[in-house]
Amino acid sequence: MKLFQHIHPYEPFLLEEATKLIVGTLPPPRFTTGELKEEDVDFCYGSCNGMLWPILDQIFDLNLKYENTNEAIQQRRHFLIKHKIGVCDIVQSAEREKIDASDLGMQNVVLRDLVGYLQKHPNIQTLLFTGGNSKNGPEYFFRKQLKEHGLKLEVISDDVPRIHHLELPITSSGVEKSRTVKTVSLTAPSGAANRAVGSLQTYKDLKKINPKFNTLDFRVMQYREFF
Repeated sequence: MKLFQHIHPYEPFLLEEATKLIVGTLPPPRFTTGELKEEDVDFCYGSCNGMLWPILDQIFDLNLKYENTNEAIQQRRHFLIKHKIGVCDIVQSAEREKIDASDLGMQNVVLRDLVGYLQKHPNIQTLLFTGGNSKNGPEYFFRKQLKEHGLKLEVISDDVPRIHHLELPITSSGVEKSRTVKTVSLTAPSGAANRAVGSLQTYKDLKKINPKFNTLDFRVMQYREFF
C-alpha cells in the first residue's frame, strides 16, 4: 500500500526576531498538494477549518480576510512581524495511510530540530504549543527531542493550559550558560479538540453563567494571556 507523503509546505517563519514561537505539527494534507479551498489562506495555520487566526482576530481586532489571496497572507505576515511572533511547526514530514489531518495518523515522522533553533536564536523566550502532550502532539514530540539531549521540562502549572520551563544550556564566548524558555500548551485550535474543551470544569462553569459562551470564546480567553 502506497503511503501519502505529508510534507510541511512552509519553512519556519521569523525565527531571527521572534520572542514567541507558535509550534504545531502539520497543516492539512491539501496544503501539501496545493489543492486549497477558496476560504483557505496559503500561509501558516491558514486552513478555513482552523481557529488560530479567528482567535487572534478577536483578541487583536485584526479584521482579517479569510480567502485564498495574497492580501490575506500579507495581513497575517504583518501581524506576526509586528508582534515578533514566529511559527515553527515541529514536524517536517510524515507518512499517512489515511489522507487526513489527524496527529495520530502520522507515521515515520521526521522532526525539525527545535532544540537547535532555540540554541541558535536567543530571542525566543516562549514556545506556544497548539496542543498538549497527547501522542504525536507538538509537546509530545518536543519532549522526545529534549530526552535525546538529556533535557526535560519542569512543571510550573499543571492546569490547562499547562506551563513548563526549560533550562536550555548555551555556550557563549566559550562559557557554558543556560537560559530559561517557557512553554505553554494551549488548547488546540481545531474542531477535534472541542470535545476536550467541553469536558473541562472551567468551561462548564462559564457556560452555566453564560449559555452563549462557546469553545471559540474559551480559547480567546485562554490565548489572550499568552499572545
